[in-house]
Amino acid sequence: MLDAVVVGAGPNGLTAAVELARRGFSVAVFEARDTVGGGARTEELTLPGFHHDPCSAAHPLGINSPAFRAMPLERYGLTWLQPELPMAHPLPDGTAAVLARSVAETAASFGPRDAGVYRRLVEPFLPKWDTLAQDFMSLPLSSLPRDPVTLARFGLVGLPPSTWLTRRFHDERARTLFAGLVAHVIAPLNGPATSAVGLVFALAAHARGWPVARGGSQSISDALTAYLKDLGGTVHTDFEVKRLDDLPPARAYVFDTSPTALARIAGFGSYYDGYRYGPGVFKIDYALDGPVPWTAPEARVAGTVQIGGSSAEIDAALRAASRHGRAPEHPFLITVQPSVVDPGRAPEGKQVFWAYGHVPNGFTGDLTDAMERQLERFAPGFRDRVLARATAGPPELAARNANYVGGDIASGAVSGLQIMLRPKMTLFPYRTPHPAVFICSSATSPGPGVHGMSGHNAAKAVWRKLRQP
Repeated sequence: MLDAVVVGAGPNGLTAAVELARRGFSVAVFEARDTVGGGARTEELTLPGFHHDPCSAAHPLGINSPAFRAMPLERYGLTWLQPELPMAHPLPDGTAAVLARSVAETAASFGPRDAGVYRRLVEPFLPKWDTLAQDFMSLPLSSLPRDPVTLARFGLVGLPPSTWLTRRFHDERARTLFAGLVAHVIAPLNGPATSAVGLVFALAAHARGWPVARGGSQSISDALTAYLKDLGGTVHTDFEVKRLDDLPPARAYVFDTSPTALARIAGFGSYYDGYRYGPGVFKIDYALDGPVPWTAPEARVAGTVQIGGSSAEIDAALRAASRHGRAPEHPFLITVQPSVVDPGRAPEGKQVFWAYGHVPNGFTGDLTDAMERQLERFAPGFRDRVLARATAGPPELAARNANYVGGDIASGAVSGLQIMLRPKMTLFPYRTPHPAVFICSSATSPGPGVHGMSGHNAAKAVWRKLRQP
């Protein structure tokens, strides 16, 4: 009998498997698709030789993940590549606010009235970032805080809505960039704890940047898989699990799946019926005949580029998708251009480019024109560079990854109390009604992103169970 079986070979499932195998437990992973990866994959989606990331592409939480940093993933082929700028946010006047590795450079891009405001906001936390990240990403009670005082100070700043925090800024440049940071988790700007979301992304950039993985996000999943196999674990692909009886006997079962799928497989009935899924996304992967022709020079060297003309425009786009059930006229876009630092992702002289905008959950329309109008607004002539595009709305995204219910790449709404307590209002979110069944997906704390911490935290709950006499 195995000690543990993990269902789903995304970053969280693989991390949970590695954590258990490192502690001497026998582990097997079962994945429905023919390759591992979940939200960290790389595929030729457009033309031969163009290597795209179907979901996550830039990894500020990955390089800062306490779980990943404790593993020798570089021995297994993972190399982080840092663009000259982690992120740029072009503005309608042709300039850009930036999120740089340097706090001073970032603050200077906001203008003189807000430079000091920004420095006072982030500098107190930066020297203690590693401990703060460990504490913040380990909540709820998977471990006791290592620095409760700093965590409490961060909570005082981070728990209010981001709209409260941005009142500290005098000018729109800083407000717009910060609104874009919050929108990465598709959270309404006035929701609780959204200030913490923006601060975490900013601090992550200043601490270790917003890198891409050399060769694509698949290298993260492949490194985790190779490490797991060296530890004695096994991985089985092309194995769809429809019920618990499909799996071999084990002392524990760990699911890197949506709560909906877990309830169906494990027969939990209505246990997760209160779990809410959030807006979906419409994503386009581009093969380009050269770099994106950004008007703002800062955007040309940034790995990630946020597109939203103002904080009000970003807020309107989020509200349209999450509250009004319609596609926004001026969508907020998150774009990643891996080729600025990883030219091997495309044939010589060409580039890969990645963009998505928010749409209602289950949206079946086409956002391509609206997205490209936004891109042309800040990069005139963009359409002339397009060699090929691969579009994926919510139905296609859900077909590729069953965790993305209705196209929700966050695996659950990041709003209200669910921003912290997910998938149930409990301090022990990795447990389920069955004592031998656990959940470790992004539907659990600390939530979405390629960081493995949901898997790491769930593994703690599992090994405590396995060590019981």
